[in-house]
Amino acid sequence: MNTPIYQVDSFSGNPFHGNPAGVCILAGQQPDQWMQNVALEMNLSETAFLLKEGSAYRLRWFTPRIEVDLCGHATLASAHILWESGREARESQLLFNSRSGLLKANYNNGWVELNFPKATIRQAQPPAGMLDALGVEALFVGHDGTDYLVEIKSDPQLRTLQPDMARLEKVSSRGVIVTARSADKEYDFISRFFAPQVGIPEDPVTGSAHCALSPYWAEKLGKTNFMAYQASARGGELRLRIEGERVIIGGKAVTVIEGTLKA
Repeated sequence: MNTPIYQVDSFSGNPFHGNPAGVCILAGQQPDQWMQNVALEMNLSETAFLLKEGSAYRLRWFTPRIEVDLCGHATLASAHILWESGREARESQLLFNSRSGLLKANYNNGWVELNFPKATIRQAQPPAGMLDALGVEALFVGHDGTDYLVEIKSDPQLRTLQPDMARLEKVSSRGVIVTARSADKEYDFISRFFAPQVGIPEDPVTGSAHCALSPYWAEKLGKTNFMAYQASARGGELRLRIEGERVIIGGKAVTVIEGTLKA
C-alpha cells in the first residue's frame, strides 16, 4: 500500500518554526489502530488523516498516544496540502467533517483561515498541584470543558516557565493553556500550551487553544480581532477574529517533507 504522507510546519511561513504536523491522504477507510500506529511512527504532536467524502473530507487527528477531538495546526496543514498539491483549487472553500462538527478552511492571500467553534471559558478552582507544577501565581483560572486556562502577570514570566511535567501530567484535563498580555506591541497576547496528559509535554503552536483564548481576551481587551504569538521554542503567530459563535484562526504553513507510506 502506497499512501501519500507529508510533514508541514503550521503557523509559520518559515521551515523549522511553528508546529509540525503529519498529513496522511487516505484512499479508503483504515483501522483506527493503523492510524494510531502511523501517528506513533511520525512522532509529531498530531497527525491528520484525510478521506474524501463527496464534496467534503473526513478529518481525524491522532497524537502518538490517542485520538483527539480537535486540532488546529494539523487542520491548517491539511488545508495547505490539499491546495498546494493541486487536489483542490485555492479559491475553493474546504469542508472537513470531524468529531468537533463541520470545520471550514479558506485561502486568503497567503494565509489559511480556519473556521472553528468558539469555546466558553468558565472560572474554575485550580486542581490540586496544577499551579505548583507550573510554578506560577494565577491572575485567573478557567476551564473550557477541554483545557484549563491560566492567566499570569507578565510576558517574561510566561516565556521562562519551566513546568514540572511529571506533576502536570496528573492534572485531569487535555492540557493547560498559560497566557499573558504581550510585551511586543505587534501582538495582543501570548500563550504556551502544555499537554503531558496526552503525550505532548509542550505543543509548539496550538490552534484549538485559541478557540478559548480569543473570547477570553475579547472580554478583557474589548476587541474581536487579534494577532497572537505562541511563545514555545519554535514559536508561531496567529491572526484571529471572532464571528458570532465561531473563531477564525489564520496562519501560514510550509511543507518540509513529502513521501510515501509503504506500510
